[in-house]
Amino acid sequence: MTAEGHGFLSALSSEHRDRLLGFASGVSLPAGVRIFEEGGAADRFWIIRSGLVALDVQEPGRGTTIVETLGEGELLGWSWLFEPYRWHLGAQTGRDVEAYEFDAYPVRAAIDEDPAFGLAVTRCVAAVAIGRRLRAARTRLLDLYGPPGRTAAAAGGEAP
Repeated sequence: MTAEGHGFLSALSSEHRDRLLGFASGVSLPAGVRIFEEGGAADRFWIIRSGLVALDVQEPGRGTTIVETLGEGELLGWSWLFEPYRWHLGAQTGRDVEAYEFDAYPVRAAIDEDPAFGLAVTRCVAAVAIGRRLRAARTRLLDLYGPPGRTAAAAGGEAP
């Protein structure tokens, strides 16, 4: 299945999906490539067509911790949409990745120029990316810092 059939793009109307894809270029990233660093300038984003990308955070005294893994159809990066346009996490390919890559500047200009398109894209970013990312980060934090012997996954993702 292609990225157009599910995930982020499927949450858009065909008109808005086609408009967004008009800003895309195809990229191939080999396994082990660092895509962006936490705190860096968020000037682009990707929709994964195939492969895996690990989102991570730097923890003082612990090193890098993976908080979520993204795959086919998923949006990589939402910080490009919200000031100050800085990455909140880092990202690295876990497997070879094929993706649509978007330059954030023309997409933000189109969002500002066309309120219907802007609302549709913003809602999708909020619902598909931010909501899911926050739930995954919460679950991961519960796994890391919750009571010993009980994981968030075992607790249905809820705090014990």
